[in-house]
Amino acid sequence: MFRVKIKQLQEGCILAEDVIGKTHKPIIPKNTVLTPTLLHVLEKFLIEDVYVESVLANGQPFKPAEVIPQISPSGTAEEEEELITLYLKAVQRYKKVFQSWHSGMAIDINEIRAIILPLLDRFIDKRSELLTLYRYTTKEDYLYHHAVSVGLLSGFLAKCLNYSQGDYYQIALAGFLSNCGMAKIDEKILMKKSALTSEEYREVKQHSVFGYKMVQKTPFIQEGVKLAVLQHHERNDGSGYPFGITDKQIHPYSKIVAVADVYQAMVSERLYRKKESPFKALEQIQKESIPVRKVLGDLKEKSPLGMMQGYQQTPIIQPRRTYYELYTKSQN
Repeated sequence: MFRVKIKQLQEGCILAEDVIGKTHKPIIPKNTVLTPTLLHVLEKFLIEDVYVESVLANGQPFKPAEVIPQISPSGTAEEEEELITLYLKAVQRYKKVFQSWHSGMAIDINEIRAIILPLLDRFIDKRSELLTLYRYTTKEDYLYHHAVSVGLLSGFLAKCLNYSQGDYYQIALAGFLSNCGMAKIDEKILMKKSALTSEEYREVKQHSVFGYKMVQKTPFIQEGVKLAVLQHHERNDGSGYPFGITDKQIHPYSKIVAVADVYQAMVSERLYRKKESPFKALEQIQKESIPVRKVLGDLKEKSPLGMMQGYQQTPIIQPRRTYYELYTKSQN
């Protein structure tokens, strides 16, 4: 973590502490990735210096020309910074792997395990950090952040459901690989900044079938992992894809990955859609006819760490209004 003058900042810097204004009210919360708009906000509010992480949102090290001397950070702060760095490096590793799939390379399951499982071990008991990883997602790298986050969240949910370590590792692999078939979709569609046409959407919906073909003969993963890659967009009432199957035909691993996929997609910034709050995402999960309901019900019964159990009484993220929110609202 660095303390730097505002002039040293660049797009992609990650705030390590809340930015507090002259009135002692928060302007921008910690863990926010700085954009040109936010850099402008800092200038407007006459902020002189801020604390930022030592790594940028793209996983590269942040190397300011000048750093303000500070007291050594606490062990907790150091650990949190290390977690963020490990996560962002995993995103960049996945990006390289995804690009290799796009070029026709086969899935190397040993490489996949080396990316996601050590990271899961570090995050498995860090509920708050895990559920707020969406803060580091950038529009351009959404696909890669999504894969890592869904893998971690799937493993976390499975552990909450009392799966064994071997099984929740497998479910984490399922989440991590769930969108591997996107590598077979036209890159122009993946990077499109506006809403997809019906034809483009039909092509995107084929990613689960493409993904299943990619993992079908991959060794050292359970059949449930392969089915989760295929089924994570299926719905209880048969309205999902690719086959429109119903509740009892959907594998339990697929249901867990569906929870992680829906939550992470809704709370993340994407090229063609604005992110929703975690609260809105969880409300939508409850409303939709998807396999999520059964999973969340089991979480309530089996684990005090269940997402929805804490949702009604102790929010995952304490909501608060910041000057930045008010500022951006006034600009619209």
